Amino acid sequence: QVQLGESGGGLVQAGGSLRLSCAASGSTFSSYAMGWFRQAPGKERQFVAGISGSGGNTDYADSVKGRFTISRDNIKNTVYLQMNSLKPEDTGIYYCAAQPAYYPGRTRSFYVYWGQGTQVTVSS
Repeated sequence: QVQLGESGGGLVQAGGSLRLSCAASGSTFSSYAMGWFRQAPGKERQFVAGISGSGGNTDYADSVKGRFTISRDNIKNTVYLQMNSLKPEDTGIYYCAAQPAYYPGRTRSFYVYWGQGTQVTVSS
């Protein structure tokens, strides 16, 4: 059982940075791969980044490679998404999710626990 809560969203100008945090409660946090997804207006919820249980493996959508970095702290039971060089097309609701597997997948249905989401708005 894992409960997730996102924070750190807000309004930022294009080219700026934000750091999202996802705090987890429950046991065996390190047994879950973690992922970040986002949903923009008029679009489906899409994979952004994933990280393995130990933090040793990461995966990114092509649209964010080189700009976003996912990391985790298993002592603090927290996963992060550092977002740099933000663009207006990055605007959306960002969700944290947990998958009961060691390596992260890109498919939404593989994740069984979800946070409520945090809004990120990038102005031009």
